[in-house]
This record gives sequence, structure tokens and C-alpha cells, in this order.
Amino acid sequence: MTLPLIVIVVALVIALAVLAWVHLTDRTRRPSRSPAAGARRRILFPFVAYALSQQALDAALRLASAENATLVPVFLARVSLHLPLDTPLPRQSAIAIGLQEAIEHRATKFSIPVDARIERGRTYRHALRLTMEHERFDRIVIAAAPRGGAGFNPDDVAWLLANAPGEIVVLRPDEDERLGPPPPPRARRTRAVRARERSERAKAAAV
Repeated sequence: MTLPLIVIVVALVIALAVLAWVHLTDRTRRPSRSPAAGARRRILFPFVAYALSQQALDAALRLASAENATLVPVFLARVSLHLPLDTPLPRQSAIAIGLQEAIEHRATKFSIPVDARIERGRTYRHALRLTMEHERFDRIVIAAAPRGGAGFNPDDVAWLLANAPGEIVVLRPDEDERLGPPPPPRARRTRAVRARERSERAKAAAV
């Protein structure tokens, strides 16, 4: 075997050894894509005004506690077709803030981190679709509307089961378990005035 051929063979052997070492090192250092080694798990909890279920919320919080996950409550706001999708919605925003504060307060009892969101859509189903496009999540917990009540109807739930990725938990709460938003400031002042008037009348009658 001539000297140039020997040099070429040795160079090829060294190159193969280097490639093998680089490949092995890359496999060793490459981060795992499994949920345990990646980001914290996220549980999506979509809800609408006047249909926040305490039972469904507690179920989502228990799951988040068991899985060391973050709860992502998403208030779905409906925008009329004659309005731009990004138009200001002061009334719905006020309701969303009140409900999200109630969710965060309840989550503190479970020591669950909360990452609240507001998603707009022409319908609840449209807002759900946009939520799934914009958010990263591992599971969805959703409350189906009770018979004749507000919330996600059977068609919305069926659409979600057919189109949403990941795991889905559907609960149908009782009507008396819904948590509504706090009353507007004017309504609270009105009740306070009425209570004071009743107290004054009672005092006057006792004299």
C-alpha cells in the first residue's frame, strides 16, 4: 500500500471517529421533548359570562394541583358581526375581570398559578377555535350549559370534542352552582341605599 493511500485511509478513519463522537454528544445533550422535562403543563379553562361553574372550576383546580400545572382561565367574549373584532368591550371586560379575580382567589387555596386570558370571537365556538390557535395547553376542562342555561351548548361541546387536540374534560354543573360576576357599582349602591332606608324605617317604627 502506497504512502498516499495510507494517509487517505487514516484521514477517513479519523473523520468517521469525529462524526461518531459528535453524533453521540449531540444525542446526550439534546433536551427531551417529553412534558416532564419541558415546560409546565397547562390546563385550559374556557368560560363565559353568567356561566362560571364552581364545580367545573374546582375540578380544573384539582387536576392542576395533581399535575403541578398552570390553570389558564379564558374568558370568551362575543363580538357582534357589525363591529370590528378588536373593538373595545368595556362591559364584557368588567365582567371578565371580576370573574378572573374570583378564579385567582379560589386558586390560591390550591396554590395553583393562574395565567388568565380574554379571547374574542363572533360566537363562543369561534372564540374557542381562536383560543386553541393562540394558546399552548395539555388539557381542556369545560362546563356544558345546564338545560336552558347559559354557557356552552351541546353543539359547541360536540364541536370541541371533534376538533380540539389533547385531553378534554366536560362537566355539566347544576344551575345553582354557577358563579355570576359581581353586580355593577350602581346596583351595589342601590341595595345599600335600600338597606339604609329599611333600617331608618325600622328605627322610626320603634320610636
